[in-house]
Amino acid sequence: MDENRVLLNYYLFTVPHITVLAGAVLGLLLLLKIDIKKALGIFAVFYGSMLTILALMVRTHFSKLILYKLSLIVFFGFTLLGVVLLLT
Repeated sequence: MDENRVLLNYYLFTVPHITVLAGAVLGLLLLLKIDIKKALGIFAVFYGSMLTILALMVRTHFSKLILYKLSLIVFFGFTLLGVVLLLT
């Protein structure tokens, strides 16, 4: 089987679970009436770091793929976006 297809299937079955968890955290932050900018920053840091951890778990199998490298850059960039939101 094509390794890109395996990686896409892996993301297809794991990313939605992380999305639901991070969305629940964002919902709780909004219910606690935390400032929207801070809540989105916390959400982005949490979601991005969880996605980055997810990608790092399969690094040994997919590290040569362009798709893996691009997704890792996007996941890490999402974490950095959250840090920028928290610092401003």
